[in-house]
Amino acid sequence: MDDLNSMDDGKESTSRYPESRAGLASHEGLCVLHLFCRSEVTDTDVQGVIDALKSFNATGGQSLSIAMLGHKSDIGIMALAPDMWMLRELQTSVKRAGLAIDYSYLSLTEVSEYAEGLPEQVLNARLYPQLPPEGMNTFCFYPMSKRRQPGRNWYVLTFDERRSLMQGHGRIGREYRGKVVQLVTGSTGLDDYEWGVSLFATGPDEIKACVYEMRFDPASAHYGDFGPFYTGVVAPIEDVLASLS
Repeated sequence: MDDLNSMDDGKESTSRYPESRAGLASHEGLCVLHLFCRSEVTDTDVQGVIDALKSFNATGGQSLSIAMLGHKSDIGIMALAPDMWMLRELQTSVKRAGLAIDYSYLSLTEVSEYAEGLPEQVLNARLYPQLPPEGMNTFCFYPMSKRRQPGRNWYVLTFDERRSLMQGHGRIGREYRGKVVQLVTGSTGLDDYEWGVSLFATGPDEIKACVYEMRFDPASAHYGDFGPFYTGVVAPIEDVLASLS
């Protein structure tokens, strides 16, 4: 980590962004923002929300809209972009259109340090995913961290111990191949937890079964701390907004 006083080396910036936006791009992978919003139908500019997502997608972003279930939120938006300023502009646009953001999460796509040896195509798909997976419109998001407690501190384990635990964790996930797809994004230093987990599935029962089984895996049972869960159905933004009225 550079000292703040030593970061100006006198060289002219070659960033493709204006100076005010320099440093907001991810050098590898994409920036990811989850927005969970509340809508009072009479106060929501429906066309404004639609236009905000269309404009974001047209300028190089990728967004999903989700009809949320339960009291936590009405509309979910998952947005991926090469830089955080695009995410900020989208956030401003949906707020201007009348959506109140009740919960949000910021993270980056990443390749796990335990993924050594995987094909380049697999690694690239984790850094630059195309969402949602075909036929998987049930959505669930939750943040999580690895525990740091006496006797249960993930970060005092050796790399080989951690890799072995994560390989066991991955074997359970592979049992749900074709039924559940996960995108794990890194948020250490960016948000309250260390990862954001986005699950896409063929149905809610598959998410329930997968998460339940993984809770018994030592990597989760001994070392996992979980945040709130948000669940809904991926659909075109027009359908999501129509479901509110």
